[in-house]
Amino acid sequence: MRDKFKIIRGVTVSQSVQFFTGLIPELKDMGFKVVVVSSDGPELESVKEVGGKVVCVQMQRHISPLKDIKSLLQMIKVFRKEKPQMVHSMTPKAGLLCMIAGKLTGVPIRLHTFTGLVFPTSTGVKRRILMATDWLTCACATHINPEGEGVMRDLLSNGITKKPIKVLGYGNCRGIDLSRFDLIPEIKTSANQIRRTDKFTFIAIGRVVRDKGINELIKAFVRLNEEYPETRLILVGSYEPDLDPIDSFTVKQINTNQAIEYVGQQKDVRPWFAASDCAVLASYREGFPNVVIEAGAMGLPQIVTDINGANEIIIEGKNGTIVPPRDSEALYTAMKRMVTDKEWRESLIINARPMIANRYEQSFVRKCLLDFYQEIING
Repeated sequence: MRDKFKIIRGVTVSQSVQFFTGLIPELKDMGFKVVVVSSDGPELESVKEVGGKVVCVQMQRHISPLKDIKSLLQMIKVFRKEKPQMVHSMTPKAGLLCMIAGKLTGVPIRLHTFTGLVFPTSTGVKRRILMATDWLTCACATHINPEGEGVMRDLLSNGITKKPIKVLGYGNCRGIDLSRFDLIPEIKTSANQIRRTDKFTFIAIGRVVRDKGINELIKAFVRLNEEYPETRLILVGSYEPDLDPIDSFTVKQINTNQAIEYVGQQKDVRPWFAASDCAVLASYREGFPNVVIEAGAMGLPQIVTDINGANEIIIEGKNGTIVPPRDSEALYTAMKRMVTDKEWRESLIINARPMIANRYEQSFVRKCLLDFYQEIING
């Protein structure tokens, strides 16, 4: 790598810097200067702590033409000042703005990582707009990196791009620190405060919104709990009522059903995994869900929907089971089997952590990205 080679890493919101903050010291050792461009937020302090530079450009996650134009003009100004040799963006809005700004300012290498696609689950005018923005992102990029095989298929089959695209390793852009996501003594101690030995505990971690399948999950669990009162469901995550609200029945059940425990956003999800018996991801769409990797590393069997990423991490009957999205009946059936079929459940537990370790260990995932950097810089 060349000395003083500058990379801009762009994300829409500050929470997303967690995907690459740990890589910044290694990039610095290899001769890179790293500048992170994101909307403002407390998570940006972690970038400064490891020696990265931070520049704030406020970006809207949803479609907002006037604010998006303002953000683009700010992004162009940043690029002209920083003069990077490479820009690497992830998340939809940052990708669109960074790729356009990079092309307009002549950044030689413009890489975008698609961590997920919104248009496959959208309809009408919104779908056409989202497809157009993804097309424009690809048109302005020199290199395209879908996080998983499913995202790559959606990009190609819907005509979003005809450029060469590449999935790195087995997919995933973050990897997992297996020494951290493990049943170490302090995690077991914390988990003992949460665990109920008289209950079979399901856990769902993620935003409490419609797109995460929370409506179907709650409907399935309420039915299950009526048959098997010794079950409970823990929900970890934040509400987004303005962007993607759940329905009134779901809200009422979360607020009043004694078998459902909503604990909000948690800084450390490991004790919650360790206190549970099965993880559930009922989402309608994902790119490559890290929560499924984390749950597997913690040794949990899983129920996931048949969507991009989740159906690559979970192999049916090996480390979990896969059900159709938007199908509360299928969720109910799978959850019931988890409770009643102990032999099957234990066979999934045996495979859960080893399958994650073999494919998504953090140093392997990081090496795949660094090797790709070398390839496109030298190539």
